[in-house]
Amino acid sequence: MSDARVVKLARLIVQYSTAVAAGDRILLEAEPPAGPFVLALYEAALQAGGLPDILLTLPGSEEILVAQGNDGQIDLVPTFRKMAYDSFEARVRIYSESNTQTFSNLDNARFTRRQKAIGKIIEVQMRRGAAGAFRWVTTLFPTQAYAQDAGMSLAEFEDFVYRACHVDEGTADPIAYWRSVQTEQQRIVEALKGHDQIVARGPNCDLRLSIKGRTFLNSCGRHNMPDGEIFTGPVEDSVNGWIRFTYPAIHEGHEVDGVELHFTDGRLTQAGARQNQDYLLEMIDSDPGARYLGEFAFGLNYGITRFTRSILFDEKIGGTMHVALGAGYPETGSGNQSAIHWDMICDMRGGEIVADGSLIFKDGSFRV
Repeated sequence: MSDARVVKLARLIVQYSTAVAAGDRILLEAEPPAGPFVLALYEAALQAGGLPDILLTLPGSEEILVAQGNDGQIDLVPTFRKMAYDSFEARVRIYSESNTQTFSNLDNARFTRRQKAIGKIIEVQMRRGAAGAFRWVTTLFPTQAYAQDAGMSLAEFEDFVYRACHVDEGTADPIAYWRSVQTEQQRIVEALKGHDQIVARGPNCDLRLSIKGRTFLNSCGRHNMPDGEIFTGPVEDSVNGWIRFTYPAIHEGHEVDGVELHFTDGRLTQAGARQNQDYLLEMIDSDPGARYLGEFAFGLNYGITRFTRSILFDEKIGGTMHVALGAGYPETGSGNQSAIHWDMICDMRGGEIVADGSLIFKDGSFRV
């Protein structure tokens, strides 16, 4: 028997997140475990008059490419994916891995080279998305691998995912719910307009940056599902101070714990970690933009209360702040470019954030 929550989530994404209309071409990207969800999305897109195409990635294919491919093969931008990102109106990316450790033992230099090729597709996503020409959303289909990473049974993780997306039995109208999130978060976005200097202080940070001329975006289920954050791109050369991240920083199957970063005039000048420091150092040397922040954000989903090792959920944890090394979103005003976009999370319950001398955030919640 199909899970009614899967059908409900598919309809939410087609009708709300991507707003598929008649004639819209929509790419559905996933791995085979997400088959039931892909079919539900396919049906929902057809019912909306859309033209869905399915692109499945076989587990292990990218691992084989990175391990055995020559330089030209590793550098090749995926042909069909690039074509869709260049011309389609929408795409849904479904995290649906059966093994989250696929890339953990690969040669980092070769993996970084592959990431640079994939980065050319991400650049298209960000550029066309900023122009309103490409409606994209990323979500997750519960698998045993993600459940194990989160320390839950599969059934527990399924309940967690669908509750976080508000497509469980507790939410009668998911679209109405996410529209209410949009309204509340927009109130905060409006309060932050016109500010310049931000200072974040607490047990794990003493960080200063500028948001002058930058735009906070209201992340309310349009690009991620689940969602619940507001974010911007800080002025590239304005970041000074240090930050220590409360949770492990997860990137492509690598877990880097105890990360501490120090910035001077925007550039990351000192980086360390208790675990997997070599990987951290290699990633921040991927390209010049990897040493600058492309994102500064607040997690506002107070229904996500635990760390799962999936950034889709963890960056939304209510009461947290996160920054991302690497590529910024052009629609925020960020001009930072990089092959990486690596989110790292700091719990601000016990800290405070000041904007131009006025307290705006304390002990995990906004005071505006």
